[in-house]
Amino acid sequence: MAESISRSLRDGSLEGEHAPALSIEDSLESPLGSHAFNHFLITLVAHIAAGRSQASGVVLVAFNRSPSFYSDLLRHSGFDASLVDKYVRILDCYSDPLGWKDRTLQAASDEERSVTKGFVTVLKNVKDIGSLSSSILDLGKGFSGQGKAKFAVAIGSVSDVLRHASLSSVSGLLTSLRSHDQISSIFWLIHSDLHEPRVCTAFEYISSMVANLQPMMPSTGEHRNSANLLSLEQNSCKARFHVCLKRRNGRVKLLDEVLNIEETGIKFTAIPTISATINQNLLPKVQFNLKLSEKERADRENVVLPFEHQGTGETIQIYDGRRSLSESQKESYLKKTSAMDEIKPPHSEKGEIHYIRDSDDEQPDSDEDPDDDLDI
Repeated sequence: MAESISRSLRDGSLEGEHAPALSIEDSLESPLGSHAFNHFLITLVAHIAAGRSQASGVVLVAFNRSPSFYSDLLRHSGFDASLVDKYVRILDCYSDPLGWKDRTLQAASDEERSVTKGFVTVLKNVKDIGSLSSSILDLGKGFSGQGKAKFAVAIGSVSDVLRHASLSSVSGLLTSLRSHDQISSIFWLIHSDLHEPRVCTAFEYISSMVANLQPMMPSTGEHRNSANLLSLEQNSCKARFHVCLKRRNGRVKLLDEVLNIEETGIKFTAIPTISATINQNLLPKVQFNLKLSEKERADRENVVLPFEHQGTGETIQIYDGRRSLSESQKESYLKKTSAMDEIKPPHSEKGEIHYIRDSDDEQPDSDEDPDDDLDI
């Protein structure tokens, strides 16, 4: 299932269709959304570096993490500095999201909205959604000299964007990015328990894939008892990864996996689906066994069939007129025939029919046709 999401982000959009969009939802009970986001980011960058992706690079919008965190994350995952500089552009909305540092130092003019430092661009006013959209597109166009190559967009946390902008403006931003002809795929992270249900519903409507992280052991109450501490410990390293995939034909596919946090990284394992469990319970429980034991198989082979009851135990040869008998078989057949001829009574060559009347009232046979009165 996680491979299906990575494959969809890798393959990108088809001609005339919107780009695939993934919404990753987590909560305080299952706070592993950032790990899933980092996993899909690393996987996508690996596909791009290997030349297997439709995108030529990734524009990473960092809201809740610093650019140095993502830079170290990619380098610890096996990407050297040259590959990160070549395939990744980071829009820094974390360091100075409202421009307070430049405002206090008076180091920038009022019209300067972003500053580029290497592969990192610092955005100074995240409240301006138009500026945020144009900055993302400008960074994506830098992957190709002619500006025709497609690129992917990863937004670190939509919840942080909603702190500075309205729901309609943020959803409009994601919709415009997804419908842009240069964007191959887009995915983002949202903390569902920080917003009203209608907010998550709006982003689920925009996306084509929804990954919801659910706790493996829900807490029983507000008190810190042993059960809650056990569930907190387990939910910090394991979560139920529930995915909703929207097909192009309008169908929806629901899948479930288990997300495990290990020392080597994230590992997804399959869990039995509800339908498989229901089908297993609906199987009829029969009271007989369709397989034979060795003793039963031997007893079946020793059964004398009806056509084997004749004779004295010798093999009976039946001549059907379609195959020729051997000389020994012919002699035995002639001997049996001659023996039967000796048993026949005399004058048996001529056949006779004896008829006895049932009573004297029975009329003798006549030459008249009994069906003469029928009009045929």
